[in-house]
Amino acid sequence: MESTDNKAGKSGIGWVFGLLAFYFVLQVIVRIAMPPTLGLDEAEQSFRSQWLAAGYGPQPPFYNWLQYAIFSFSGVSVLALAATKNTLLFISYLLYGLTARRLLRNDALAVMATLGLITLPQVAFEMQRDLTHTVAVFFSGCLFLYGFIRALHKGDTLAYLITGVGIGLGFLSKYNFALLPISALLAVLFDQQMRKRVFDWRIGLTALVTIAIATPHLFWLKDNLGFATARTLEKLTDNDHASYILQVLTGTGSLLLAVIGFCAVTVLVFAIVFRKPLLSAFSGSSEWTRLFGRMMLFSMLGILLLVFFGGASQVKDRWLVPLFFVMPLYLALKIEASKIDAGQALRRFMPVVAIIMIAVPSILFGRVAMASLNGDYERLNTPFLRAAEALRQKADPSAIVAEGSLLAGNLRKDLYPVTVVSLDYPGFKPDIAISKEHPLLIVWPMGTAGESGLSAKATEWLKQRPDLAGAVPEISTIDVPYFYAHKGETYRFGYALIAPPAP
Repeated sequence: MESTDNKAGKSGIGWVFGLLAFYFVLQVIVRIAMPPTLGLDEAEQSFRSQWLAAGYGPQPPFYNWLQYAIFSFSGVSVLALAATKNTLLFISYLLYGLTARRLLRNDALAVMATLGLITLPQVAFEMQRDLTHTVAVFFSGCLFLYGFIRALHKGDTLAYLITGVGIGLGFLSKYNFALLPISALLAVLFDQQMRKRVFDWRIGLTALVTIAIATPHLFWLKDNLGFATARTLEKLTDNDHASYILQVLTGTGSLLLAVIGFCAVTVLVFAIVFRKPLLSAFSGSSEWTRLFGRMMLFSMLGILLLVFFGGASQVKDRWLVPLFFVMPLYLALKIEASKIDAGQALRRFMPVVAIIMIAVPSILFGRVAMASLNGDYERLNTPFLRAAEALRQKADPSAIVAEGSLLAGNLRKDLYPVTVVSLDYPGFKPDIAISKEHPLLIVWPMGTAGESGLSAKATEWLKQRPDLAGAVPEISTIDVPYFYAHKGETYRFGYALIAPPAP
């Protein structure tokens, strides 16, 4: 048994990082090959890149800051968005792989732990589909995990600094990330040897780095707590009229289903490739399996506290990314502790990984392209670019007012560098000089207009502009074909050009 494992480990895991680099470059190419329409989170990044702030809304600002910096050099484009996301994902897998290699003696299992991330649907598929802030929290989690394990394993100063960076960036990625370092700290306190690392003076460096990174947003959060948390609390407590007992039962059941939904595919894949011997792995134990087991347990207990005392009744599986992404590594550690041969399992595992690597970009592209056959349109089929090209011929606007962030972000990209205001984000109030030569352009998807032709939000926004008092908007519509249109179907936009009235 040992000889097979050692043979499997001789090649190392460096080739895995090469494979992953190729895969994420492929994902960038596939995204560029798809329509140039931005998804919801992509459009948010495009729209909010017009200004730099300590906070923007319900989601913390790390990804916004990163994308702002990249757009400053590259301009706003699909390539910049796709490259940013996939570079972060590659670095995340790299950090996870380095952590696995540090903990696992057997390279075959280190490979399976690293590539096991691809078996997590929320990581492999959902992050490619959208979810930019989830990508950020996944990256932060992998960075924290690397620093945390290195601190326990090696105890060097750099490890404590990396851990602090991971915690700080995690807080700036998603607020639920806080459960990860808290759970890790509690898990360590139960181990006598590991506990010594917590009471090392360098833990102060971790705290200082964390505070330094998080402080700008903390000041913003202090003044905007309701604005930042209202949407999240609304999603968590989507059962306002239920009794307390029903809410607790619903929330607990939702958590269990979310955990199963998050981990089931990974466990199934490992069961397929290891077959019957995997059953004995669940009894395998080491200091590291116990650590990760306690971490996941404390994470679940933390969410249960929200259920019992915070009114949480809805837990989505993607919210578990920073808490249960350790599952592939945990399984690999259990298998190694049970001394199960991993050589044959790795050979069965790689075809599964290959299938997933081919299936994910194929599904992402196919869902959009299939619209030409079935008329079932995705967001990316919406012809924002074609509408922008048509609008460019109509006027040279001083600014654009868009009905919603999805439209605003797309017009920001397609009519760059014109300033774009979104009616669903009143916090952005740029100075706009409107003239007859450079009128204001208001754009909306048809179906949101009121009796006047403009939406109620647009009408209210115009009332706040004294220089446009008495101005009569010139309202028109344009019809442009969908990307991958079915039988030439078109999408209709309404638009209005408004200039100050003559004195």
